[in-house]
Amino acid sequence: MEFDWNNPPFEWDSSLTPRDVEESFEDPFAIRLLPDSSRFAVQARFFNLGRTANGLGIFSVYRTNGKQIRVIFSRPFAPEEHFYYQRKVNQTLSQSG
Repeated sequence: MEFDWNNPPFEWDSSLTPRDVEESFEDPFAIRLLPDSSRFAVQARFFNLGRTANGLGIFSVYRTNGKQIRVIFSRPFAPEEHFYYQRKVNQTLSQSG
């Protein structure tokens, strides 16, 4: 899928680049969620938790039309997100072994 970076609706955090965000979506262990809140579901927004090739955890909110991803917001993982992501990775690895 391609990313739509035209006029992003947020200010870039100095620690992130568009490439970092794209890498977090390419993470084979990335977690994609549809929020349980009607506030997000009405506008079909999704969450992505993934890591870059350098190991930086990134949380993103995005929309997609099936062809393009439009990132609405991205930031580094909060401690709770890091814990959740790592727990899911460990579960996946223990199930495949």
